[in-house]
Amino acid sequence: MKVKYFAWVRERIGKPEETIEPPADVRTVEDLIGWLARQGETYAYAFERPRVIRAAIDHSHVRPDAMIAGAREIAFFPPMTGG
Repeated sequence: MKVKYFAWVRERIGKPEETIEPPADVRTVEDLIGWLARQGETYAYAFERPRVIRAAIDHSHVRPDAMIAGAREIAFFPPMTGG
């Protein structure tokens, strides 16, 4: 699956996107964040506060407990503010 990173998540990881194959026991967005956080220092830094990270699966915002099976794209980004 393709994973995209935005704003400071992208800056901390050092790349805008990548294609990954997480293990079978990674089933939810929350699982994926935990797995990514263990993939190296930059990922650990990017996902050090997992509760503030927002996610979208195939362009639809989802909750941390959303299942990732069948996802073509998952995007991670910090909370958005507007005015």
